[in-house]
Amino acid sequence: MNGLSSVINLLAYVAATIFVLGFLNKVVLYFKTPSPLKIATTPAPTNSVGVVLRLVPEVLFFRSLLRGGTAEKILWVGGWFFHVSFLLIILRHLRMFVYPVPGWIMSFQQIGIWAGLIFPIALLILIVRRFTNDRLAVISLFQDYFVLLLIIAIGLTGLLLKYFVRTNLVDVKSFILGLFSVSPAQVPASPLFLIHFSLVLILLVYFPFSKLMHAWGVLISPARAQADNPREVRNVAPWAQ
Repeated sequence: MNGLSSVINLLAYVAATIFVLGFLNKVVLYFKTPSPLKIATTPAPTNSVGVVLRLVPEVLFFRSLLRGGTAEKILWVGGWFFHVSFLLIILRHLRMFVYPVPGWIMSFQQIGIWAGLIFPIALLILIVRRFTNDRLAVISLFQDYFVLLLIIAIGLTGLLLKYFVRTNLVDVKSFILGLFSVSPAQVPASPLFLIHFSLVLILLVYFPFSKLMHAWGVLISPARAQADNPREVRNVAPWAQ
């Protein structure tokens, strides 16, 4: 294994470590943050079962956006199709991480290809919306555009690898399986794959420290995840006990 492969393998382990530890740190921080007030958005459920039933359509279908005005519906189109296509792309890529490949993973191969074509279009909708919505443009920061451009770059390099600059998938799978089995293998001899993989590592490192953590935060947001039961259960702040 040459020097470049050794460096890439090392960077992959470093990126994965930062992602896992950073993600877990944020999860613990969220759970330790007190919620001294009942601020569930009404009408809200009054018990835990109702909270779960409320969160399911929120997570799967972004219900609050879908029920909003025109601006929110535009965001829903871009956001929902982006998240669904991203999930399908990840499911399709799972074939690179396991051997032999289970049938259920193979069932996502064709739909994953279609999702790869929808993916950049959905991202483009989100970017155009940031430029055309005056209120959103004012509050948009560099990191908002950075993460969108980073994900677009990952998607475009992936499409190039799929349709124009193909690499040896046997070498790619050998490299990925080597990482997961802690038996580092040679990086595929494809500059475009190296770029694509490096962009994914950057995303992994950036994820826990960015607004992308809303992927977890939505599950514990007080406005959505609290039961509206102040009469039944007294919610006392830790410092008031």
